[in-house]
Amino acid sequence: MALIKHLCGSITGLRAFKCSKSRLSVIYSVNRPVSTLHRARRRRWHNMLLVSRQSWRMSSLSTKFVAADFSTRGLGANVASAADLVTKHPDNNITENIANHIGRDLIHEPNHPLQILKTLIFEYFDRNFQNPDTNVEIFKKFDKLPPVVPNAKAFDELLIPEDHVSRKPSDTYYYDDKHCLRPHTSAHQTDLFRQRNMAFLCAGDVYRRDEIDASHYPVFHQMEGARIFDKGESQDIKKVLEDLKVTLEGMIRSIFGDVECRWVKAYFPFTDPSLELEIYFNNEWLEVLGCGVVHEDILKRCGLEGHKGWAFGLGLERLGMVLFEIPDIRLFWTKDPRFLKQFEDGKISQFQPYSKYPPCFKDMTFWLPENYHINDLNELLRSRAGDLVEKVELIDNFFNKKLNRRSHCYRITYRSMDRSLTNAEVDILQEEVRSDVEQILGGELR
Repeated sequence: MALIKHLCGSITGLRAFKCSKSRLSVIYSVNRPVSTLHRARRRRWHNMLLVSRQSWRMSSLSTKFVAADFSTRGLGANVASAADLVTKHPDNNITENIANHIGRDLIHEPNHPLQILKTLIFEYFDRNFQNPDTNVEIFKKFDKLPPVVPNAKAFDELLIPEDHVSRKPSDTYYYDDKHCLRPHTSAHQTDLFRQRNMAFLCAGDVYRRDEIDASHYPVFHQMEGARIFDKGESQDIKKVLEDLKVTLEGMIRSIFGDVECRWVKAYFPFTDPSLELEIYFNNEWLEVLGCGVVHEDILKRCGLEGHKGWAFGLGLERLGMVLFEIPDIRLFWTKDPRFLKQFEDGKISQFQPYSKYPPCFKDMTFWLPENYHINDLNELLRSRAGDLVEKVELIDNFFNKKLNRRSHCYRITYRSMDRSLTNAEVDILQEEVRSDVEQILGGELR
């Protein structure tokens, strides 16, 4: 269900069906065709990234790549380590910057906000769902599943249309033509169903090409859960929905306190009917998760025809930013002890800002290449500057009728969370970005 809340997670974890601020939804309204030219440009971009790595400054302006050791379980698709994720396969669009995040395992790091939140949810289900005869927890927990998954598991088996925008390389990181970095934890759902896990929770890091601002990051974490009833238990959809609502309202209140809840009708291709849960928190309504009755076609394909059940999905960063009052999603990845020492396992504590370094603004205008997408620029910036890029904002959109060309002007905000940047170093970085726009994206600077 993580698919339902595409960014920070939700029901099946797919991508924002509604493009909501919470990134909980997954339906995109625009299909972006991938032409031969676009593929060629992407391939040129990828090759240049490979060639230019040795010349990149592995200082504070970019992070040195350290391959994680996954020899005990692998990353999926016979990928042994994170260093092997970046290849010359024509469909591979995974950058070194993204591969460098694999292996951090933030949801397993003691005293980390994401680990605290994951544990609180796990403990809620452990307390409230036990076999009365054996005292064994009903919900099985999975939080170490490999991130490289078959495309079919991420999309086809979740009933995601073939022309859905979430499948485009502008949105998803592909390892090859048959595998990708999971864009949502729902990519594991059908396998877990086939293994007869009738009640489970699944948490993990997910990967999506996305915009750059304080609430979006290309790597984030989702949790989804599902419960499938035996044929003799409940075949009434109303009863399934009632069980879902009672369970999820209880889970949310165990974290946020005795908040007011309301249910909103939604649409997700993998559940029918579908709902979103909103809570009244800090004087506003906040969408916290997506859920619904698992689509009968999914259960049928998994050998569970005739069964009924529900599933949900949520984004850990989204909830964590609200609960811990963390203003910038990049902070989850910092190793600064001034951040990490503020949190303690089992407790929800408010983040106390320890610094606010000044931003550095740089504007850049260029004629757009064919089939351009903003995520192409975002990926280029993240690959070049890493977490030093705080925000990318379109400030001018100009179309020249005589030339039949369109240009964009972007304002790029650079800011470190750990130190003050000098204008000189940002100037150097910006010149490299400008060069990349021309040589890699195929744009023409103005």
